[in-house]
Amino acid sequence: MGCGAGLLSEPLARLGAAVTGLDAAPENVAAARHHAAGQGLAIDYRTGGIEDLGGEGFDLVVSMEVIEHVVDPAAFVAGLAEAVAHDGLLILSTPNRTFLSRLMLITIGEGLSMVPKGTHDHGKFLKPDELSALIAQAGLEVIDTTGLSFDPRTGFVLSSDLALDYFVAARRR
Repeated sequence: MGCGAGLLSEPLARLGAAVTGLDAAPENVAAARHHAAGQGLAIDYRTGGIEDLGGEGFDLVVSMEVIEHVVDPAAFVAGLAEAVAHDGLLILSTPNRTFLSRLMLITIGEGLSMVPKGTHDHGKFLKPDELSALIAQAGLEVIDTTGLSFDPRTGFVLSSDLALDYFVAARRR
């Protein structure tokens, strides 16, 4: 199983998955290794990019809130797709390029210092049809797209509303 170093690696390992966590920042990998070791979790953390996996195949490849930060989204998706094993699944999440995402993530999120200023570039956010096209070009089939919305009563919830942020699930055809 492959996913980014950090928030998802440990829960997946606790569920019994063999997890490979990949992050380009050595300091993130070091912190993740240290935390996982303290939890007694054996996770194969690696420093590098998707291109450094060297043709390894994973049943599940997860990339959450990363694609909007890469220089070449098409190459990034192609690399993710290459890492998906036969009958494997790819799950990506990213902000949508809408007024709402600009308001929530940049104006409010960065404006109130919830995230560091300059973290997001609204022009690099992908619309669902743009991401779906990149996934199809990489040889995978989109099987589901689900929104992530904010409800003031309950916080973030999965929904049919794709305006803020969304998840795409794809499988190898």
